[in-house]
Amino acid sequence: MRKTIIVSNRLPVKITRKNEEIVLMPSEGGLATGLGSVYREGSNVWIGWPGQEVSDLAEQEELTTALGKLNLLPVYLTAEEINQFYEGFSNEVLWPVFHYMSTYARYEQSYWDYYMRVNEKFKEAVLAVAEPGDVIWVQDYQLLLLPGLLRTDLPDASIGFFQHIPFPSYELFRLIPWREELLNGILGADLIGFHTFDDARHFIGSCVRLLAFHASANTITVNDRNVMVETFPMGIDNRKFESLSATAGVQNQVQVLGKRFQQMRIILSIDRLDYSKGILQRLQGFDLFLQNHPEYVEKVGLAMIIVPSRDTVPQYKELRDQIDQLVGNINARYRTMGWSPIHYFYRSFPLDILTALYNLADICLVTPMRDGMNLVAKEYVASRIHNNGVLILSEMAGASKELIDAIVVNPNNTNAIAEAIAIALSMPLTEQQQRMKAMRQMVAKFNVYHWVKLFMTTLDDVKKAQQSMQARRISPGMAQEMVHDYVHAGKRALFLDYDGTLVDFNVNREDANPDPDLYKLLNNLASDPQNQLVLISGRHHTNLEQWFGELPIDLIAEHGAWHKLQGGAWTQIPGLTDQWKAEIQPILETFTDRTPGALIEEKSFSLVWHYRKVEEGLGDLRANELMDTLRYYIADKPLQLLPGDKVIEIKNVEINKGKAALAWMKDETFDFILGIGDDFTDEDIFKVLPANAYTIKVGNYVSAARYYLRSFREVRQLLKMLVQEKNALKLQ
Repeated sequence: MRKTIIVSNRLPVKITRKNEEIVLMPSEGGLATGLGSVYREGSNVWIGWPGQEVSDLAEQEELTTALGKLNLLPVYLTAEEINQFYEGFSNEVLWPVFHYMSTYARYEQSYWDYYMRVNEKFKEAVLAVAEPGDVIWVQDYQLLLLPGLLRTDLPDASIGFFQHIPFPSYELFRLIPWREELLNGILGADLIGFHTFDDARHFIGSCVRLLAFHASANTITVNDRNVMVETFPMGIDNRKFESLSATAGVQNQVQVLGKRFQQMRIILSIDRLDYSKGILQRLQGFDLFLQNHPEYVEKVGLAMIIVPSRDTVPQYKELRDQIDQLVGNINARYRTMGWSPIHYFYRSFPLDILTALYNLADICLVTPMRDGMNLVAKEYVASRIHNNGVLILSEMAGASKELIDAIVVNPNNTNAIAEAIAIALSMPLTEQQQRMKAMRQMVAKFNVYHWVKLFMTTLDDVKKAQQSMQARRISPGMAQEMVHDYVHAGKRALFLDYDGTLVDFNVNREDANPDPDLYKLLNNLASDPQNQLVLISGRHHTNLEQWFGELPIDLIAEHGAWHKLQGGAWTQIPGLTDQWKAEIQPILETFTDRTPGALIEEKSFSLVWHYRKVEEGLGDLRANELMDTLRYYIADKPLQLLPGDKVIEIKNVEINKGKAALAWMKDETFDFILGIGDDFTDEDIFKVLPANAYTIKVGNYVSAARYYLRSFREVRQLLKMLVQEKNALKLQ
């Protein structure tokens, strides 16, 4: 029976001992809540570190048994592994770089060595329970290598990966010495999820620029797999916070806290101690608010909760000291005999107290410098069952992409924070309710259960699409079937594209010359009297003449504008005109002048803008601009735009490889027809050839062709099989 295996750095439980008995308390975090309905079902399992070092084997066995009853499987780490893998690489390399605080990063080789070692440990734990058909969902930045490690041992597994923190832009990510290994690890997944579109875009950009993988929209082609990169904004269990807010216990706490805060207007701030949370800037903003609006002195209080975290690490200890100093400074300057502006708590609180604070606070101030999502903002919104209150939210938090009815601020702008507080305090109740109602609807619809369901459904769809595509890849069995049809056919037509099909793409097009091995292969195919071999290419006809004019084959050049039968002369399609070039060429020249590395190729009846030598990203940007511009200019002309692999071609609409292939065949009948190409223009051939023809797309699954191959090397290997089998049949 298929099961789901969830893998994360930590198990979703807190482990304590009471009277020598192990006590397991479920975590209250958003991930644990959302995935609780998954890992507790049937034979599903959650794999992770139990949160403490357990070195005694007897204790490990006892704890493993206790956890197993909850469908949890522990991965035991030594103190050194915890220090180097978690505190080291995860939190002193990945965390600061991914949160745009790269000056805090320490690129220690030992950190990387342990990161690899612990990811291997998690892999072994997964392999111990994984079976064919299982779904594996890997969570977060501590396990970036795990999907790739699993893919090596489980090539057909369904693997998902979700990152809960931001993914940085290419310029920051490339600072990491082991950047390519990390990307290849993540790309072992079939579906890669992020909170925001920016994160997904940054990841795809890094893959394209560092690994040279092809990406189309949100899909990256990795060898023979299409990997989807998608956004899945994580939600919360909104019903839990709504129901808690309505309980008598929480309402009593609200009354008690209200008396403690002396009925002041309350601004709530809740964070874990971390330099990415913007705590100092928030305090500076509050200080500026009190300076600019003295009328709120003794009427407003900031309730600030900081949950302790890693405060033995120097930069965290320094941050805590700076917070202490700034809070003390503000309180000292503004405090009166009966009022303090900031109520500062350096500790964690139970969920019922937090919910009471969410209900009490007139404003929730959430201003991180960089945050993957930030669930505090959503918890505050879910708790506001009367639809009042105001959320001030950093534009750098993933939640700001959904909670657009919040007051959104730049966390670096202390003036904006101060002004936002003033606006929130003076906001009419009707506007508060209008904004809060819209945000509560968003939080309710896109809750954590929706997040889980959407990710798992998408992963299933991606895997089915992959399997469907894999079925079209020419396997050894399919190749043998094709060879059988080939050798037993009386009359054959072979249509072969050139660039990307018979030879690899070259940055310099003029260097993509045919090699001796290709000449030999084409001669062998053409020497069979039952074969009619046609080289059909977008290349200039003089180019094909130079390379293949002496071979006993037919040539179709410039997508069908020119053709030459073996032994004959070149002829062109009658009635074509190139007068349109005078209007289009200046446009191409303008874009070429703006784009270092771009060049224009002129053919008889087409113009081609090449950007293979252009810096990655800039070329795609310019190409999209050029496409938009050209669509306007050719709207009333008999011209066609053809986007290809780092090229844009403008040609007469009458020129078409499919039409050229049909004209070449005339009304002849063939027992075996083969068409192979890699380009958008080759789709026209695939569409016009008979249904029983062997049509093959190179390098891409999405095609009208019946089958696909991954590279020009596989094309050559297939063609060699045809020659060898035919020769072997002659010798029998």
